[in-house]
Amino acid sequence: MKYRQTRLQVGELATGQALNVPIFDFDGRDKTAPNVFIQANVHGAEVQGNAVIFQLMSLLETYDILGDIRILPLANPLGINQKSGEFTLGRFDPITGMNWNREYQAPVIELAQWFERHQALDDAALIKAYRQELVNICLQGLDNEWGLSTGKRLALNLQALAHEADIVLDLHTGPKSCKHLYCPEYDIKAARYFSIPYTLVIPNEFGGAMDESIFCPWWQLSDFLKCQGRNLDVPISAFTLELGSQEHIDLAEALNDAKGILAYLSHRGVIKEKLTPQVMPRYACYLKHYKKYHAPLSGLVEYKAPLGKVLPEGQVLANILRLDLYGTEQVLTPLTLNQTCVPILHFASASVHQGTELYKVMTQVFELSFLI
Repeated sequence: MKYRQTRLQVGELATGQALNVPIFDFDGRDKTAPNVFIQANVHGAEVQGNAVIFQLMSLLETYDILGDIRILPLANPLGINQKSGEFTLGRFDPITGMNWNREYQAPVIELAQWFERHQALDDAALIKAYRQELVNICLQGLDNEWGLSTGKRLALNLQALAHEADIVLDLHTGPKSCKHLYCPEYDIKAARYFSIPYTLVIPNEFGGAMDESIFCPWWQLSDFLKCQGRNLDVPISAFTLELGSQEHIDLAEALNDAKGILAYLSHRGVIKEKLTPQVMPRYACYLKHYKKYHAPLSGLVEYKAPLGKVLPEGQVLANILRLDLYGTEQVLTPLTLNQTCVPILHFASASVHQGTELYKVMTQVFELSFLI
């Protein structure tokens, strides 16, 4: 057995029971190799990441592990248990209404002052000191004299662990979704290793998600150092992997995605074995070209556009059925877009209010091979 299992307490229920997250640690034998943090199921209904972790850990037991790998399945015990009938809710904190994946902290560091104190350090020592600064900010946040919301406590506990790693993978799914990857612009070459056909290229802007909370401060440090005449490539990699649809587990697809993760870890020297990425076309768009389409009217939706496939301009995206308007031309309304796109995900329910975020689509899509 190559792993150690422990638990992290991230909160308490009203009746006093502890909310614990299982942690699996695979210890590497080369302390110079990158170390890894992987979590899944921060959103309660997004369970496929746990299946990927199962397949990944099964494979890791057969590999020569060089870098430490820390894995947290079932990362949000409150969200996972947030049920309504046969459905898992678990996307928003039921007390505050906040998205569980928007509670992470953007560290406030006065870079000029911080660098003045640390400029004599070489790159390795500088990275170590900055990493400790980020961890300390999270730990100090957990010690807030005014207390913390459940979501903020969970996020800071997870973020403090993630800041200790060189590679951070946050495993999610969409409502009804094809696979896609959120990748920072500086690290776009990494997209060639994962078994994921579509990539969203994201800027150095913090929006509250785990991956942004990890890479943004390092990207900012790298940019600041360039202004000081010192070059430091961003030493941290952080990605969100969207691995299909919520409330659904597919072990065969999970194995495929676990192999994609291993191909990336092989490339980074986390495992000794040399694994090649899956041969497949890979496409991307910049986050500013990733568009939300909101339902122009309420009704019952027939989702027509296949996810992950090019939808030409003017082709039907979905149909809205309004039985209250039976006998009129408005009983069935086709929805189209005036530009070619690739639908990536759509709302889970066939019953929608006006204004519901019906689809997310990529526009101005390009092939990644041209960049990498």
